[in-house]
Amino acid sequence: MVSLKGKTVFITGVTSGIGKSCTYAFAKEGANLVISARRINLVNEIADDISKKYGVNVHPIKLDVSKRDEVNKAVDSLPAEFKKIDLLINNAGLGRGLNKFYEDNPDGWEEMIDTNVKGLLYVTNAILPQMVERKSGHIINIGSIAGREAYPKGAVYCATKHAVDAITRSLRMDLVDKNIRVSTIDPGLVETGFSKVRFYGDEEKAKNAYKGLKPLTGEDIAEAVVFTATRSEHFNVAQMILFPTNQASTTIFHRED
Repeated sequence: MVSLKGKTVFITGVTSGIGKSCTYAFAKEGANLVISARRINLVNEIADDISKKYGVNVHPIKLDVSKRDEVNKAVDSLPAEFKKIDLLINNAGLGRGLNKFYEDNPDGWEEMIDTNVKGLLYVTNAILPQMVERKSGHIINIGSIAGREAYPKGAVYCATKHAVDAITRSLRMDLVDKNIRVSTIDPGLVETGFSKVRFYGDEEKAKNAYKGLKPLTGEDIAEAVVFTATRSEHFNVAQMILFPTNQASTTIFHRED
């Protein structure tokens, strides 16, 4: 195992779910953190809590990853002690709607493409050059099983996660001689705020997504991300698919009545 103590980890989308769980998991390992999301009040609360619990250095940032100028400015203006990013976790992402393509809302398409694809590109582009210069670093993208299998009523969300998979694979090829690891963690059903966002705040629809089975948790995914980050430097977890025991694919589940 490689120690994360004293390493600097940049995480996007930290105010809930997988991102929040990753933030605490890496703090527990002694990493210093740059944490970001759009809701700065929640980012600040998390930063304060982590500092008190784990004694690590935390730099909170208000950041909308879909805005390229905002991303570049945030990375360029990092304090000196946080400028060297050892590990980037591209977590920010969302789903919008679960409808047949011809009944779907194009506004949701824009939001998913801007965040899931363009946001990941912007943040990676802002941070990667310093890793290339040092010939050291690790990028972990939070993908989805939807990036490996398409499913009904999810054309655009699946397309964005297929893009994450393609970007990850190509980036790994581009960096093969730079000693930089590139990984993707692709979960199945995880109980977070994802479904509530997908259904535009409809609590009942969100709960039904997890009905009758025990889904994964944000903490489960964070455990896999920390495992990936702590392998020996010659060992890259290129991709990892994570399912609840009662899920076999994007559409096949066993649900108890």
